[in-house]
This record gives sequence, C-alpha cells and structure tokens, in this order.
Amino acid sequence: MIIKSLELMDYRNYPSLSIKFDQGTNILYGDNAQGKTNILEAIYVSATTKSHRGSKDREIIRFGREEAHIRTYLERDGAETRVDMHLRGSKSKGIAIDGQKIKKAGDLLGLLNVVFFSPEDLGIIKNGPAERRRFVDMELCQLDSFYLYNLNHYNRIVNQRNKLLKDMYMNPDLKDTLNIWDSQLVSFGSKIIERRKLFEKQLSEIIFEIHGRLSGGKEKLRMVYEPDVSIEGFEKTLFLSQDRDIKLKQTTVGPHRDDFSFFVENMDLRRYGSQGQQRTAALSLKLSEIELVKRIAKDNPVLLLDDVLSELDSSRQNYLLGSIGDIQTIITCTGLEDFVGSRLKINRVFKVAGGEVCPAQEPDGTSGPENEARQNRNGE
Repeated sequence: MIIKSLELMDYRNYPSLSIKFDQGTNILYGDNAQGKTNILEAIYVSATTKSHRGSKDREIIRFGREEAHIRTYLERDGAETRVDMHLRGSKSKGIAIDGQKIKKAGDLLGLLNVVFFSPEDLGIIKNGPAERRRFVDMELCQLDSFYLYNLNHYNRIVNQRNKLLKDMYMNPDLKDTLNIWDSQLVSFGSKIIERRKLFEKQLSEIIFEIHGRLSGGKEKLRMVYEPDVSIEGFEKTLFLSQDRDIKLKQTTVGPHRDDFSFFVENMDLRRYGSQGQQRTAALSLKLSEIELVKRIAKDNPVLLLDDVLSELDSSRQNYLLGSIGDIQTIITCTGLEDFVGSRLKINRVFKVAGGEVCPAQEPDGTSGPENEARQNRNGE
C-alpha cells in the first residue's frame, strides 16, 4: 500500500493543499512551525481516525472555520482507493471509502497501516507507562479490529464506572449497581490482556533480532508485558478493590494500568539504562513495529519520520535510513544536510513555508538535495 496523494481543506494552517507523493522516499523540509508535521498528522488521521498528538477534531480545524476535510488516495496492487474524512468541531467525524460512508472506525483501520516516528518516541522507554500503553494500543488497533472493539468498550466502561464511583459519594445506594459494571469490565478487559500477551510474544521475537544488529551484537533486548492483574484473578481483585475505588472515586484495577518494560540482560532500561541505551531500544522498537506490520498485514506500512533524524547520532541515522528499503517514507526535516552523503535514494522533495508546499526537485531525484545542502552551508 502506498499513498498517491493527499488533499486538505481548512486543516490546521492549510486553507487548501494538494500534494502528490512518490512511492519511494519523500522529503518535506522547511523552518519550524511552517506545517510539515501537520501533513504527517493528516496522513495518520486518515489511517487511524486519531491524531498522533492526541488532539481533538475541533483543535485540528483551521482557526475561524467550522469544519475541515482530508482526502487521501491510496494504491495497492494497482487498485486505487479514496478515503474522505470530514472533521466537524461539534460532531463526530464523517468517513467514506470510495464515496461509501462507513459507520465504524474499525471499517477503516487496516486499510492503510502507518508507522509514525517522532523525537518524542525516543523517550518511550524512560517515560511513564501511559506512553507505552498508547504505543501498543495504536499498533494493535491498526492490526486487529477485535482489539479495537474490545478496547473501545473497555474504556467506555471504565469511564462509566468512574462516574458511578463519583455519584456514589452523594448516593451510597448506587453501590448495588457496581457489580454490573464490574462483570463487563472483566469481560472486555480479559480479552485485552490476552491480546497484549500475544503482542508481547510477536514483537519480542522481532525486537531481539533488530536490537542485536543495532547494538553490534553487544546487547540482548527483551520486552516484558507487565499486566496490572491476571485474567484469572481479575474478577476477585476488582471486587476486593471496590472500597478503595469508592474512596478514590476511580477504577484502580485493570489493563488501563498495564505497563511494558525493556531489559538488557536483567537490567531495566527505564530505571538503569543510559540515555544512549534507551534511545537505541526506542529505535529498535519502532523498527520492530515496521516488521510486525509486514508479517501480520502482509503489506508494507507507510513510514512517517517527523524530524527524528536530528535527534539521532550518525550511526543510528545510518541504520534507520538503511532499514527503510522499499517502504514508502515521508520525512520532515528543517534542512537537507542530514541526507548529504547518505545512500538513501530521495525520490521527491518539497519545501514547506507558511502553509504552502512547493516541489523543490524533479521526481527522478538526482542531485537536488545535495546541491541545495551545499548552497545552505556556503551561504549562497
């Protein structure tokens, strides 16, 4: 699957935009705060219905407007698919595939698989468990529609149960209804735990190999799933936590409190790893995500690299660029110097400035980036 083109209307800082991508490597360059990341975000929204930033639809719509539109043209095995997305500030988004409206986000997920890699992802190992859960959830939601279904229902039940816990402060008799929510929480939560266990197994095999190559065989990386509660003990633990939950007015037990840890030998990288080790593990994790999509979806994902090269040293840069292979890649950067001397074949380059995108190079991608980078260095 590749993205042929993207059209935006009233999206972030773009009144109107139409951009055609090459099936190889595409570069979007320009100063900060010009709209490069907004293009990647729009692609991510087209694939997952959600912003990688966690933004609400009303925050994505251009200031002063009531709605925004995203149109994405995809191609797989010579067949073209059009995805239309209508964002409305006060209503849920409308989605259509080839002009046919869909009712559920699950009908879209998996049509286009994307891997998004930003500088923030380099901190996924050392940051809090919420970021690691989000990584796992976003990947599984693209690959497994049943997981998406169970996760949406589970999150809805947690929210409803938390509301009930707050209402019980004024009306203690409502405790009789708590068991109804608890049984549903256990039902959907158990399915989430089961799928996350399988995800750990699938990804661990890949990340072990990739990290071994990335570290020159010096380190053996393990990913360990740490569920907050076991499937077998979920119901009992939830029941025993009711009094505490009532006191705290929130659900304190369940997979919404899970974590994933990463170990080199027996050392927990989050607690004891150096910044270099943590970053190498994060890079291994993102590269493993690419391979996992290939194996499960039987297709290449689209790789979105958001100014991440500037955060990597030369050896990690070279490894990342060397791992792209035949994957369609869209890269944002502030300058083209990072690509001078690299073996990466650049197929199309765009300059982004003030909400406008202009081709900076012919699609055959010969020497444009190197020439412009030399000019930048020489002040020409």
